[in-house]
Order: sequence, then C-alpha cells, then structure tokens
Amino acid sequence: MTNRTVTIRKDRSRSRRYAMQALYQWQVTRGSASGIVSEFLEDRDLAAADVGHFRNLLQGIVAHCEDLDHRLEPLLDRPLGQLDPVARGILYIGLYELLHCPDIPWRVALAESVKLAKTFGGEDSYKYVNGVLDRAARDLGRAGPAASG
Repeated sequence: MTNRTVTIRKDRSRSRRYAMQALYQWQVTRGSASGIVSEFLEDRDLAAADVGHFRNLLQGIVAHCEDLDHRLEPLLDRPLGQLDPVARGILYIGLYELLHCPDIPWRVALAESVKLAKTFGGEDSYKYVNGVLDRAARDLGRAGPAASG
C-alpha cells in the first residue's frame, strides 16, 4: 500500500465524517444540499478531507433520498422514521456508496459506516448498521453469501 493510497483513505474517511454531520443538519433543517456544502466549506477546515467525495455524498444522498429510503425500509426492523438522524445518516452514506460508488469496495463502505456508528452512534448502533448494510450489499450482489460474519 502506497502513501498515496493511505492518504486517499484518510481523506475519504474524513469526508464521510463531515458528510454524516452535514446529513444530520440536512435532516433537522431540510436546508438545501448546496447551501449546507457551502456552509461546511466556509465554516470548517476541510483541507484534510476529499472535498469532492464529501460533496458527492451529500448532494447524491439528498438527490436519491427517496430511493435510499425505499431500499432501506425492507432491511430495517422498524420504520425508517424511528431511527435517529445519526443512524439514518450513516445508513444513507453506506448504502449510497454501495449503490453509486463502484470504486469503493463493499467491505470498505461497510467498515467505514461501522466506524462512524462507533464514533457517533449509540452504544450498539454499529452492530445494527453492520447488519443492515451487510444485507444490502448481499441483496445488491456486491458481497458474497459469506459477507455477514
């Protein structure tokens, strides 16, 4: 693994963290994605993040929210609206990457979402996130039958 590969991974990890925070804000305020992107670019130091990936995640998730909701609902054990905005945002990021970022391996999308849940979610939310996204990856054909562990 080269230093550039490690840097890209760290940049994308930071992008996901910022995207999760921006998605939380979007869910609470229902502001425009472009307005939230602009606000984040002004108010936060995103120099260490992959700004393109941050922008792609936020704008893509907002644009495809209805489809993401439709795809998530059958994977959940409760109505989507009962999930807290943090868990919902993390699931959006993971599912969006599974659907729209073929350059990101499914295992990376899952691992990064689990990492976000461990950092920002409730005590065991990472287990829930892992289970839902693992099932989504299998349903989408991105993971083999032994994906769930």
